[in-house]
Amino acid sequence: MEKILVVDDEQSLREVLSIMLKRAGYAVTNAMDGEEAIELIHREIFDLVITDLRMPKIDGMEVLKAVKSASPETVVLIITAFATADSAVEAMKQGAYDYLTKPFQVDEVQLIIRNALEKRRLTTENMLLKREMASQSSFAQLVGQSEAMQKVFDVVRKVADSKSNVLICGESGTGKELVARAIHYNSARSSHPFVAVNCSAVPETLLESELFGHMKGSFTGAISNKAGLFEIANGGTIFLDEIGDTTPTIQVKLLRVIQEREFRRVGGSQDIKVDVRIVAATNKDLEKAVADGSFREDLYYRLDVIPIRLPPLRMRTGDIPLLVNHFLERFSKESGRPKPVISSEALHVLLGHEWRGNVRELENLIERVVAFSAEGPVTDTDVCGWLHRPTTQSQQSAMPLDLTDEGLDLEGLINGIEKDLLLKALERSKWVKKKAARMLRLNTRSFRYRLEKYAIKGGRD
Repeated sequence: MEKILVVDDEQSLREVLSIMLKRAGYAVTNAMDGEEAIELIHREIFDLVITDLRMPKIDGMEVLKAVKSASPETVVLIITAFATADSAVEAMKQGAYDYLTKPFQVDEVQLIIRNALEKRRLTTENMLLKREMASQSSFAQLVGQSEAMQKVFDVVRKVADSKSNVLICGESGTGKELVARAIHYNSARSSHPFVAVNCSAVPETLLESELFGHMKGSFTGAISNKAGLFEIANGGTIFLDEIGDTTPTIQVKLLRVIQEREFRRVGGSQDIKVDVRIVAATNKDLEKAVADGSFREDLYYRLDVIPIRLPPLRMRTGDIPLLVNHFLERFSKESGRPKPVISSEALHVLLGHEWRGNVRELENLIERVVAFSAEGPVTDTDVCGWLHRPTTQSQQSAMPLDLTDEGLDLEGLINGIEKDLLLKALERSKWVKKKAARMLRLNTRSFRYRLEKYAIKGGRD
């Protein structure tokens, strides 16, 4: 239910607007003057504020400024019996949505309010859509024909429309977020936001604010009211990755959201109701964490209503050729380069690799293959080099290595390979250093160090 604040020193007008808005299905709060309105604005976020322009002590223009400072996305309508061109222009400059003169028609106000709130909804949805465009996925991004993955697909199909919470377990890089997205976009919640947060990537001191939002002045740096991710995800799904890394304090607050379907912003006094499905993920053994006291048992059972276990890539090697082809097509399309051909020998190397980084490691490798591959098939030598692993016995015998009793200049050999890769990356990037560094997964500082080390000059930043 959208919340509207009505600010006017005329009681009769406040009552008329309140009755009209409540009948239209809005939650309405009244303020008799600008001072009371600003106090409410600092305690609570409203979707829309309707304020009179001329009021004692604090006028409507100050209320408008306070709203835009505390909650820039809130829509403000100015009403007055003393309209002037200058005041109208100033109100619009300060961020007012519209400017109405008294007396006004009730139907006119209702239409303006509907349009204003619809514009706010569209702005929010567009912002979320842009955030999701690059990463939105359903089953299209989940690749696998192995029995283990077919079981995962089957569970996702069955539980997508359930309201129950889901706990996805698996090693890092197995695709837990892809499964969470597949659940969301195949559910009745798909038209609402999917919001993902990596709990281990956000500092402990900021995670509470990130999840639940905060009120202006609640801590140093809180210069305005901010909605948290639970509020943004209302009606949709929130994905809590690495849930096992949360602190006991955050665990207590998550438990309350699950049980009561409500929470409070940091520094807030108002309970905020939400309808959010929680999909959590972890690469840790939460049962063990419960046993040793680092994870709450009650929260674990609230999250583990529907468990999904993702197998590591080494346990489904039959899916590797499918994944290789999928990533080759994707990165070739993104880069505008021809799709490389993987030789049977190279594929054999990929099938035999242990893949400690799972699907993410394979994805990164194939991106490298597309970036560096030249004409002709990708060989096992190429793949072994990109994997930083020894070559096969047949390759070793073919390499020009003079391993005699006097030994081998291993450091010189490695330096030669490194320099060759640096030069290849620069050639591929047309000697744009930042692009070449990205190809080699190096930060700018490390890349420049290596250029100086091998006296490689030229190119541009």
